[in-house]
Amino acid sequence: MISAQRVIATGSPRFQSRQLTQLAVTRGTDAAWAAACGDGIAAAAAGASGDFSVAVIDTYGRTHLAVDRFSIQPLCYRVVGKQVRFAARADALVQAHTEIDPQAIFDYLFFHTIPSPRTIFKDVFRLPPGHCAVFDDGQVNVAPYWVPAFGAQASETFADLRAEFLDLLRRSVADQLDGTQAACYLSGGTDSSTVAGMIASLGEGPAASYSIGFDANGYDEMAYARIAAKRYGTVQHEYYVTPQDLVQSIARVATHYDQPFGNSSALPAYYCAAMARADGVTRILAGDGGDELFGGNTRYATQRIFNWYATLPQALRTKAIEPMLGHTSLRRLPLLRKAASYVDQASTPMPMRLHAYNLLNRLGPDNVLTPEFLNQVNPKTPLAEQERAWQLASTDSQLQRNLAFDWRYTLAENDLPKVCGTAQLAGIEAGFPLLDQRLLDFSLKLPERYKVNGSQLRWFFKEALRDFLPDEILTKQKHGFGLPFGVWACRHPGLQALARDSLQSLGERGVVRPNFINTLLTHRLPQHPGYYGEMVWILMMLEQWLRHHAPTYRIDSPSLGQTHRAANGASAPRRRQAVP
Repeated sequence: MISAQRVIATGSPRFQSRQLTQLAVTRGTDAAWAAACGDGIAAAAAGASGDFSVAVIDTYGRTHLAVDRFSIQPLCYRVVGKQVRFAARADALVQAHTEIDPQAIFDYLFFHTIPSPRTIFKDVFRLPPGHCAVFDDGQVNVAPYWVPAFGAQASETFADLRAEFLDLLRRSVADQLDGTQAACYLSGGTDSSTVAGMIASLGEGPAASYSIGFDANGYDEMAYARIAAKRYGTVQHEYYVTPQDLVQSIARVATHYDQPFGNSSALPAYYCAAMARADGVTRILAGDGGDELFGGNTRYATQRIFNWYATLPQALRTKAIEPMLGHTSLRRLPLLRKAASYVDQASTPMPMRLHAYNLLNRLGPDNVLTPEFLNQVNPKTPLAEQERAWQLASTDSQLQRNLAFDWRYTLAENDLPKVCGTAQLAGIEAGFPLLDQRLLDFSLKLPERYKVNGSQLRWFFKEALRDFLPDEILTKQKHGFGLPFGVWACRHPGLQALARDSLQSLGERGVVRPNFINTLLTHRLPQHPGYYGEMVWILMMLEQWLRHHAPTYRIDSPSLGQTHRAANGASAPRRRQAVP
């Protein structure tokens, strides 16, 4: 039992208890949290849904923290002596002489983001999604209050499940609208089109929809957004992002985040949000979550194919197939080379297998990073953290475990910060109706075959919406707001100059090998702009962030002729101005 003395909360929580719900209405959310925490912070957080972060200081001086299941409302903390300080942003907890964590930089280069609990700053941590923490006399105990538990309810028919699903969709979208102009992102994909259609079905008047296009072959999907806009009668707003837009906005977006963030879709997401803000929109709905809750990513089907190998008799695998494919001479044959690649990946345990094509791994950390930097990190740490998270979900199904894993690493650590961060930069709020707790619970009870049926992804989701979504959108391939950065960086002088300046400056910090940067820019990028453009992007965004938040950061590197002691301090964050 705890007695709250002070409550600091953000977000829009919904309490399962009617009594707490009424208390939130009559006395405010803080009063409801104070009452809910009587049984402890874990029980309080488990009994709430929606987006929230909450900090409760009890009468004994202990601090209790919790964030929602997807960390839509983040919370960072730092222990100073026997006290804990907390804030929504990691950079708000920076003090004089706070150091940049080299391991966090390695994690960023590996994941293109820095997954919790680590942040870019040493001794500053971020509470993982679905977790709570208790601080008492300088000691901290962090633990999950919610663990995904999957279980199929075979007694329900498809018709019953479909009716329940459609009702939940409408209610989830309705609850995310706040009475202002209804607005949504519209990429033309299944999820964003579903949100747009559900807004229309509520009869709230025409929604404003916002779409981004690119004048580059293979990247523009504006045609599908227009199909959805026409179908649902939205007031469609479109903008074509240009290379010059990137030159003007890369530094703004990179430095807005409290730590390096490398998802290149952040730039088009920002322009989408800024376009909405210019129209007076204050809240915009996003479709994130449908793929991860209902089995829509292509890797789910791919991993099933790899799992088939384990069903073969062990003797066949270890005494025949693997010895044969282990011969170097046989691997030179195209067909056997593909077979060997399949066996190599199928024999790799999850979740390590998911990183078979990881860009840093493929290039080789020793080829990319300086020895002095690598001496300060453990390359095995990122996967060790993920292996622990992989085991958390309560299920015997590898597909379901993969879904829960993506809720943590694809949604909470990557896609949602992209949308929330760029919306915040533009001056608006973002809502995620497909991540409503009721839809999340609904997805937990769906049988595995309803998510990936043979090779059909999102089988139930698409079948349930077959008469609702346009056929062209149901059958299209997933794309989203992919950015043709690599292609543009090879053609646009201004973007090319920004990338070169950023990477050369990063090379002088002693983190990345200068010879790798030179080869990347002069040979690899022009030969394969779509592939190597991603590495150029994440290095550029890292340097842009460091220039603003830690301009003096260096690693001692004799190979660079540095004779002075490297500065390893993070400067105090500059004051950010609101972006109109």
